Amino acid sequence: MSTEHRSPLFRHAAEYVAEVARLDPVAATFMGIGGYDDQLGDYSLEGAAHRTDAARRALARLADLDDVDEADRIARGVMVDRLSLQLELDATHESMVRWGAIGSVPLSIRQAIEMMPGETEDEIDRVTSRLAAVPTAYATWRSGVAELAAQGVTTPRRHVLGVAAQLETFAEGAYVELAARLDPHARRPALHAAAMVADREAGALADWLRRGCLASASVNDAVGEERYALWAASYTGSSLDLRETYEWGLQDLREITGRMRRVASSAVPGAASLREVATRLDEDPRYLVRGTDELLARLRAFLERAVAALDGTHFDIDARIRHCDVRIAPAGSAAAPYYTGPSDDLSRPGTTWFPTLGQDVFSWWSLPSTWYHEGVPGHHLQIATAVAERNRLSAFQRLVESADGYVEGWALYAERLMDDLGAFDDPGEELGFLSGQALRAARVVVDIGLHLGLRDPRGEVWTAASAVDLLVDEALLDLDYARSEVDRYLAIPGQAISYKVGERAWLATREAARGRVAGEFSLRRFHARALLLGPMGLDRFTSEMSTWDGR
Repeated sequence: MSTEHRSPLFRHAAEYVAEVARLDPVAATFMGIGGYDDQLGDYSLEGAAHRTDAARRALARLADLDDVDEADRIARGVMVDRLSLQLELDATHESMVRWGAIGSVPLSIRQAIEMMPGETEDEIDRVTSRLAAVPTAYATWRSGVAELAAQGVTTPRRHVLGVAAQLETFAEGAYVELAARLDPHARRPALHAAAMVADREAGALADWLRRGCLASASVNDAVGEERYALWAASYTGSSLDLRETYEWGLQDLREITGRMRRVASSAVPGAASLREVATRLDEDPRYLVRGTDELLARLRAFLERAVAALDGTHFDIDARIRHCDVRIAPAGSAAAPYYTGPSDDLSRPGTTWFPTLGQDVFSWWSLPSTWYHEGVPGHHLQIATAVAERNRLSAFQRLVESADGYVEGWALYAERLMDDLGAFDDPGEELGFLSGQALRAARVVVDIGLHLGLRDPRGEVWTAASAVDLLVDEALLDLDYARSEVDRYLAIPGQAISYKVGERAWLATREAARGRVAGEFSLRRFHARALLLGPMGLDRFTSEMSTWDGR
């Protein structure tokens, strides 16, 4: 039996992933599966039904397959958990109605095209074909949105306006600029023609959202407790007591901001508030980085140093994934940096993306913690390790299972680990780490508070405005970033809590293992075992790690 199909269950998982790629070519690009880069998907209700049917068949087929070993047992459990939750969400079209500037079909299409290579003739041909498919893809998505609206299932006005503004940014020449980069001497007329049409269609779709979609859009941003609980379970893989989690988030935020104030006194003596500290650090010449070239160079060097310092000490990093790229995010992206994983064959490296938001001067003090989170030992190490484990993890585990509680929890745990290891010896960089921790704690509070209509510490019901104020004052975000964050929470309920909830699970699992195996405990072996399990829901992760014997 080949490595790709070490068991019937692994073969079934690979066949389902292949079907996902066929039905959603953009997802195929993100997974690094070739053969579909010249296509875009069908985003209508009919297209969604095909994807749902594929998930239902895949789940049913699992009942006919036996596990041959522990790897099969774990792979089955992960697949059952994820597909079951997906079908619950699909039943009410939740995934089709919860979109916004942080995540939508138009944005995914843009990101997928930006990720495509364009050096050879064949590669440029595939980009040309995909650009030519943009009008049809937009039309299918528009039809799905319109049909759901006719059924009374709508997206809030906030997100309609956010995606419309994003599309208007695309329409200003996003695809034409891409074509110019790929073919600066204009020798490929079909490429440039397709890019012009794609830009124009982005503007037309934005116009439709404002004129044809906005009138029927929901005025209520919150989803309510029942829908929120389903989304939270989907993102964390855990059955949470939401009110207990909210109160824990409040307490965690208080503890973090207390440490922030202590550090702030040494970072910026005499400052009257945390907000003033952040402002003065942003203006401090010691932390200023001028130009995107210098920024990219510094971030790439930073990741190289992190790999060199951690490999062989607290981690064993596969030589194939030691490199992590850094790129500038496409215009119109959300305000937060993000990571995209390597291709399935590892020929495309994992990549961190920095959104400049039109700026050309950047402040470094908050970036080290962020790049530990996005790169190494954070997302890149975890996700690329999973992709590389072809014999241990099924294609579904490596490429489909997102498990935000595990993945984002690990990345936040990675930041905490670097703090424990003394990485933030500069007071400004330590404050950057703490502001990131405060942001994730604030996310727990405002995400649950907004969607469940809970009261803030002043006794008033949470609103988007009060959530923005909290992020500006306590997490030290600038105003535009804070507004983008709140839009994100309201667009994708339950995702924002996965960072802190996941970190709590990672820390608790580590300390339980330390107590259980005592003198046999090794942080390096703990990390290896936990990462080689691959992404999974937090409840399953906690259960699997509870039997680890320290080896």
